[in-house]
Amino acid sequence: MSKKRGLSLDEKREKILQIFYDSQDFFLLKELEKLGPKKGVISQSVKDVVQSLVDDDLVLKDKIGTSVYFWSLPSCAGNQLRNVHRKLESDIQRSEKRLAELVDQCDALKKGREASDEREEALAKLKSIELKYSELKREMEQYAENDPAAFEEMKKAIEVAHAAVNRWTDNIFTLRQWCSNNFPEAREQLESMYKEVGITDDFDYLELSSVPTQLDG
Repeated sequence: MSKKRGLSLDEKREKILQIFYDSQDFFLLKELEKLGPKKGVISQSVKDVVQSLVDDDLVLKDKIGTSVYFWSLPSCAGNQLRNVHRKLESDIQRSEKRLAELVDQCDALKKGREASDEREEALAKLKSIELKYSELKREMEQYAENDPAAFEEMKKAIEVAHAAVNRWTDNIFTLRQWCSNNFPEAREQLESMYKEVGITDDFDYLELSSVPTQLDG
């Protein structure tokens, strides 16, 4: 025999609501947990089912003293459905109004853009201008390296880089002198280390090659 299918959440909600509608009474949660299995809802899931009904305003609850009571009448469901219906009607009205506004905007945008020989000619001319612009832009990019402003920026960048290199060279000489003064007994080891990292006898400040002051041509 096939295993009996369990109830879905909606079916459980209907069963629990039926308990309230049949009795039209107030219940504690523990009472509902005892009545639930009689309707096919296991006691362990009654609490979650009841809470979902409370969240949807289909079941009301109130605390009296230290106890929390739950109740629901058929009119509660009717009120809930009427509220949902009013909300849906309001949403439909807003959507219809927005649709009408968009249609009006679309019609307004179409004015002056009707298909015609003049319009087709203007669009073709626009496309030709855009193509010419793209060609000129690519040509300008080819001459970008000879741009005077770019040349001046390059000169400034070279000067900054030259100053930074010699500043580090000066730092290296200072550190080398400090090591020699403080560790004279390690002179050979230090010289060997210098050579390993590229600090040889010809290591010196970098001379800045002459940079032209203007572009050729």
